[in-house]
Amino acid sequence: MRTLVVIPTYNEIDSLPLTLEALSTWVPEAHVLVVDDGSPDGTGDWAERRAGDDPRVNVLHNPVKGGLGAAYIAGFHWALEGDWDIICEMDADGSHRARDLPQLLAAVRDGADLAIGSRWVPGGAVVNWPRNRHLLSRGANLYANLLIGLGVNDATAGFRAFRRETLESLDLDGVESTGYCFQIDMTRRVKDAGLRIVEVPVTFVERELGESKMDGDIINEALVRVARWGVQRRGRQLRALTGR
Repeated sequence: MRTLVVIPTYNEIDSLPLTLEALSTWVPEAHVLVVDDGSPDGTGDWAERRAGDDPRVNVLHNPVKGGLGAAYIAGFHWALEGDWDIICEMDADGSHRARDLPQLLAAVRDGADLAIGSRWVPGGAVVNWPRNRHLLSRGANLYANLLIGLGVNDATAGFRAFRRETLESLDLDGVESTGYCFQIDMTRRVKDAGLRIVEVPVTFVERELGESKMDGDIINEALVRVARWGVQRRGRQLRALTGR
């Protein structure tokens, strides 16, 4: 099954080369699409040079910084114009280990419509995370499950593999989430479509190079959007009960 790994970047010139080398080692048959969000540090230019030397690497440039969600949606559209069977999400910063990707691909080959690399299932782990990051991630997943009932332990995880048909069945242009809420949004859409989600235990390693993109705006977006989806879900349940 032909595999494309979509990697969004913004100022990842130090980490991206290491991530691509790791992919070459652990999943040499996979191709890569780097979606650069107008990085001022030259990440996009470096990726273009790498693509000139490596036919497995492709580059897509967003002219302005649109956020994680917009980068992935652009990458998904690009992928669906090709003949890829499995389309993956992966961070550029080394937090997602390339050595774990074969497990996600195997889950899709075995029938999953979406395989999530999960930190919060037995066998999953995080490395070098401070206590506040543990609390934030655990709390975000608890919050999402209480309000919208995803039934997924790690809905905020960004290490994923989609079956092509899964992305084709979704209204990608209707996805408005821009930050890490994008991952919850995509999980919600796959679940609502009645498709099969499988969580695969992975080890998440805190970045060693570059700076985290997590900030207050990203957290606030998730809080507001998940609350709105929760209200909509309760409304549908009430209408179903009353027959209206």
